Amino acid sequence: MRNSSFYFKQFVILQDKCAMKVGTDGILLGAWANISDNSQILDIGTGTGLLALMMAQRSPLSNIDTVEIEEEAYGQAKENIEKSPWCDRINIFHAPIQDFANNCSKQYDLIISNPPFFEKASKSSQKSRNLARHSDSLSQTDILQIALLLLKPTGHLAVIYPTDLADNFLTKAKNFHLFCDRKTYVRPTPKTDIKRILLELSSTLSSIQGQTQETILVVEERKHIYTQDYINLAKDFYLNLPIVEYSLPRE
Repeated sequence: MRNSSFYFKQFVILQDKCAMKVGTDGILLGAWANISDNSQILDIGTGTGLLALMMAQRSPLSNIDTVEIEEEAYGQAKENIEKSPWCDRINIFHAPIQDFANNCSKQYDLIISNPPFFEKASKSSQKSRNLARHSDSLSQTDILQIALLLLKPTGHLAVIYPTDLADNFLTKAKNFHLFCDRKTYVRPTPKTDIKRILLELSSTLSSIQGQTQETILVVEERKHIYTQDYINLAKDFYLNLPIVEYSLPRE
């Protein structure tokens, strides 16, 4: 089956049962998010398990909890995690994240999510695809409420959104006393508009005072010719970085 698996340097993602496949959004977020050893990490809406596995590779002493609502995606993520070198450090839960959060006694150093973001677009006949693409089951407010409940006082929330939704998210976040520490604007090429924004939020003093670190990341100089910035960011994961196409899979 075409695109049934995706091979990284240290793990493999099986994805034939998942509505949303491995895409650049997830890889960007997983490589960009700020982590440290001995951290407790929560991955919301894990899909294939990609972000959880990237976190485990990047942070050898971390413990990761990951939650997935859709049954087939949960089963496939569980399989990917169990076959990885880090299965002893990743716990996967099959539940709505809201239920998980309400019953969770832990707090996290990092909460990470590549969230569904379609709000008013037409829906597919596939329930699994709708859960992966549309924000009905995981709205921006849901993510912020969960962050407020489960983040440690020094913890961070990392997400990726299209440009207009990123602005909305930052506006809503202020109501939850979460402010932007880091922001990276993503351009597919030097001549294209910004398509995504990577965001890291916290309630720390620097973020409250508006000391946001802003950068721009250009992915390709031209088709299949990647910028050094993107290579530096993703080189620990891709097997063959020069032949991987840049894609924004949910548009």
